[in-house]
Order: sequence, then structure tokens, then C-alpha cells
Amino acid sequence: MVDFGFHLSIKGGPSQAFYNAKELGINSFQIFTRTSRSWSFKPLEQKEIEKFRDFKKNFNKVIVHMPYLPNLASSEEEVYSKSLSSLLDETRRCDQLNIDYLVTHLGSHKGHGMDKGKKNVTSMLEKALELNPQVKIILENTSGTKNSVGSQFEDIAKIIESTSDPNKIGVCFDTCHAFAAGYDLRTLESVERTIEQFNSIIGINKLKVVHLNDSKGEILSKLDRHEHIGLGKIGLNGFKAFLSQKFTKDIPLILETPINEQRDDFGNLKVVKSLLE
Repeated sequence: MVDFGFHLSIKGGPSQAFYNAKELGINSFQIFTRTSRSWSFKPLEQKEIEKFRDFKKNFNKVIVHMPYLPNLASSEEEVYSKSLSSLLDETRRCDQLNIDYLVTHLGSHKGHGMDKGKKNVTSMLEKALELNPQVKIILENTSGTKNSVGSQFEDIAKIIESTSDPNKIGVCFDTCHAFAAGYDLRTLESVERTIEQFNSIIGINKLKVVHLNDSKGEILSKLDRHEHIGLGKIGLNGFKAFLSQKFTKDIPLILETPINEQRDDFGNLKVVKSLLE
């Protein structure tokens, strides 16, 4: 059975997401544990931790996404330091809440070169692994915007291989990002070709989460703009082909689609479920 989920609000506390998930009828979901656009945050209260861990027993996978400000590929001393602190803090918070996966963007090398960016990412991951965390750290592919790290499968594979414990690292495949970076997902043939590339370069066993998003931009546009399923440039045929792949039955597929006058989460959930019929 395909495990669809959404990125949910934690307004009122992280445990509030379970009520939102129940309303949507989903068993897996993704959250931020704190505000996504600030370096500062409040520690989790013990009461909230206990409530969250208790609720989680009745769900499949709960995924945390790193805040947006950290840049794991940065060579700038202040940004590197803040980003490292954020990664370590988030890793600890995930373990407090018994989170399954911590998804992170890899960031931008800001003109210092891809090799330097990958080295910085690996260095930060090593620091997080030294905590011996329970949570698995998941690297998300990017859309290929200027100086970004992680748009190509080879770069992600290299980072994973460079860590001391590759088994603690997994991958999140974002369909919008992959398409924008040049990986075609519009037909069954192109989907199978892209997944074959992923498997040969990274390994399908490393794929732990999918971000299921259509793309406002054309293939190789490098535009990171999510669209409702079927209304973007990947299209319904592409998603039908993607959802026919065997691996989609084994991992959470998290939708990060817009909520607007065209469609809400219920609407996108209805569309993806219809593609399984």
C-alpha cells in the first residue's frame, strides 16, 4: 500500500501535527520542529516530548525537515558555525521526539566550488554522526540553482561515501527538484531510466523518502517551484508512471504541494490516489 503524507503545520506544538494527520487520514508526515526561517528556537518541553512520542506509536513514519537558514555547504565561518549548531540541535531534537528521518538540504557553496561545498557538507555530517543519533539523516536532492550542492546523483553519492558511517545516511528524492535539474519524469520510459540511474549511482536501498511535487518549471530549468500534482510540467502521466514503480510501496511519499484556490491537501491526495486505480 502506498504511504502518502504531507508536510504539516506544528502551530500549537509539534504534537498538533498528529491531529492534522488524522484529519487527512494519513499515516506518515513531515514537520519542522521549530520555526523554519529563524536561527533561534525554544527547547522542547518535556510534556510535549512525552505527548509526541506517545502519539507517534500509532503512526508509520514521522519525518523532520531542517530549517531553511542553515547552509551545510558554506565556507563562511559564521554561517558554517550557525549551520553546524542547527544541524546538531535538530539531530538532538529528533532523538528526543523519536523521529525516523531528518531531511536536510545540502546548501550552496557560494562560489567556493563544488568540491569545497561537498567537503563542508561531509564535515558537518561527521559532526552529527559523532552524536551517534537514532535518527537517520536524509540528504535531499536540489533543483540545480547556481552554486547549489546535490542536484546530481553523483554528488550525493560522493558525500555519502565520504562519511564514516554511510548506513546512517539516506536520500530524499524530490520529483520537482530532480526534474528541474534535468532528470526526466514525464513518461514511463523516462521514469524508469531516471530510477535506474539513481540505483546504479546511489543505490535504491538509500532512498528513504520521496517528496512528491509537480514542477512549475520546465525540465532543466533549475527552478525550485512546486506545483499541484498533474498541473505542472511533469504531468499526470509522469506521476502515474512514477507511482507504478515498486519502491514507492515501501517508503513515505510526502507531498509539499501548494495550498491555494486551485487545490488544497485533500485535493492533491485525491489526485494521487486516483493514479493508483
